[in-house]
Amino acid sequence: METEKKLYENEKHSMKITVIGTGYVGLVTGACLADVGIEVTCVDIDQKKIEGLKNGILPIYEPGLKDIVLRNFEKGRLHFTTDLSEAIVGSAAAFIAVGTPPGEDGSADLKYVLGVAQEIGQTMQDYLVVITKSTVPVGTAEKVRGAVASTLEARGATFGFDVASNPEFLKEGAAIEDFMKPDRIVVGVDSEQAQKTLDKLYRPFTLNGHPVIFMDIPSAEMTKYAANAMLATKISFMNDIANLCEKMGADVNWVRKGIGSDPRIGNKFIYPGIGYGGSCFPKDVKALARTGRENGHTMRILEAVEQVNDAQKSVLYNKINAYFGGKLEGKTIAFWGLSFKPNTDDMREAPSVVIANLLTSAGANVRAYDPVALEEAKHQLGDSITYCNSYLEATEGADALALITEWTEFRVPDWDKVAEAMNGKVLFDGRNLYRRETLAEIGFDYYGIGINKLCYESILG
Repeated sequence: METEKKLYENEKHSMKITVIGTGYVGLVTGACLADVGIEVTCVDIDQKKIEGLKNGILPIYEPGLKDIVLRNFEKGRLHFTTDLSEAIVGSAAAFIAVGTPPGEDGSADLKYVLGVAQEIGQTMQDYLVVITKSTVPVGTAEKVRGAVASTLEARGATFGFDVASNPEFLKEGAAIEDFMKPDRIVVGVDSEQAQKTLDKLYRPFTLNGHPVIFMDIPSAEMTKYAANAMLATKISFMNDIANLCEKMGADVNWVRKGIGSDPRIGNKFIYPGIGYGGSCFPKDVKALARTGRENGHTMRILEAVEQVNDAQKSVLYNKINAYFGGKLEGKTIAFWGLSFKPNTDDMREAPSVVIANLLTSAGANVRAYDPVALEEAKHQLGDSITYCNSYLEATEGADALALITEWTEFRVPDWDKVAEAMNGKVLFDGRNLYRRETLAEIGFDYYGIGINKLCYESILG
């Protein structure tokens, strides 16, 4: 009865929530919820990060995020603290949005998630919905429930709580749009009270017809992994097809258009390239494959997906190495882009790291430019490469140019200036961004992904 009364009171007043973790998921979640009028307190153990956020310094780059953070912080709807006990007072829900890094065996490391669950149990003072926002394996919610319950029991506390799963489906570089206008919101619950709380929380995002899909908790946990694994599968499949196209004299760009026009397949995530990276796909594919093995079910397709992706990150290096006849010592290769995808500074599992390390190990010099990821790249590559302040600077004295990340500013470069700056005239297009005939007009050799030169020339007639 007391729980029902509290929920009723919450309906009459503005909602207050706590978000633990100010990384990518936590900060986007907290900022966007605050932007629709919810009072949000973001908690992190990193004092430096919290002080930076209070001063408008964000730990990540995401288009539009800084404006939302500043606006809601100034309006008093978004708060930042290291004190969970202070933040959680009066909260209807607490989101756990901390990291789940992969272990050496591919399994998700839950120590941070369960550590937060224990701290919630130590600090909560009333009924609370504890929500896992981090990507976690099936069964994690029960471990969270156990961690909270055991801590409450040790305190001698008798008030109740619920656990829910609410996985995120945000695309880096488009996270604000994805959160504000979601395709769907997946929520796993096992109580009416939790469902009411989550329904109220997400009501501002469903007014335009975007659905909240309520389901059981294990299904919600599995949905996140299955979604990312499916998208990773599409990418690896298309890369495998691209590599075969080169051997068979086909053009993967035509193949992609041909199959993408079939609505059963669609045209999303079928662009060939140099492999997927980031914080989600590699980690989640590994974790789901690991879950399968632990439960006596080998995920044969996913294990192949991972193998294809690992190999694809070397494809561009192999093309460069073949072009120079295996003699890369002293050659200078210009990189356009370093982040694993455009509109983010995320360097986690980025193909650029693999390619750069292979080139430098072979004695080549790498000159790289990225609009936002240079500082993050330094954490991964150190001083093994040269960092430049513009795409033109990166090409100075280069024997070859490699497009790594398809940032908007690379779409229509000044090719005359590029050609003038470079020693050699060859482009290795890791994203099939350019047209071969355009490059041919200024004397460039062109090598893309899944494109056979003879086939291309025969089409042109």
